[in-house]
Amino acid sequence: MIKKILPAQAFRKLAALYADMQTSYSAHAQTLGLSCNGCPQNCCTSFFQHHTRIEWAYLLHGLQELPAERRAAYEERARAYVREATDALSRGERPSIMCPLNDDGRCGVYAHRLMICRLHGVPNRLRYPDGRAIDFPGCFRSQELCAGADSFPVLDRTALYTRLMELEVQFVGPRQIRALPRVDLTLAEMIVQGSPKL
Repeated sequence: MIKKILPAQAFRKLAALYADMQTSYSAHAQTLGLSCNGCPQNCCTSFFQHHTRIEWAYLLHGLQELPAERRAAYEERARAYVREATDALSRGERPSIMCPLNDDGRCGVYAHRLMICRLHGVPNRLRYPDGRAIDFPGCFRSQELCAGADSFPVLDRTALYTRLMELEVQFVGPRQIRALPRVDLTLAEMIVQGSPKL
């Protein structure tokens, strides 16, 4: 039976999971010959929505470790991001706005960045319990490297995602999680809204 655990323990487990994600990502990127060096695009302008309270809380934990002035600057950028994204969506456009945590191409809370930020670049697959699978092609460089290839490595993130969801239940609590609404927020919205309700 899954039991609720304290945030400190949940964060340690999440950090270990993130390390495994990095190992898997690095192995696939190396096999593909994929590198971000000199890339003319920046994945940090991609419009991603995130879905777990544990990652939300861990992101804010990382922000709290920063000096107050730097944290305040990120919070102001996050508010501006939310305004711009809301305007773009109201026009029927997919937002393409720089992440509020990006400082000259570097993530301001790199150790606390979310799963999608960690796995986006390489081709990856997510399998659902009902047998469905969704394939994500990776970034444009990854797609160029794979174009015309008879086969290429695809990172199956199912086991990683399963571990994340198990941690989510442990962090929120098995009873509480059934009563809470689904998380569907950008990183900027998470920052603006503050700590997730548990």
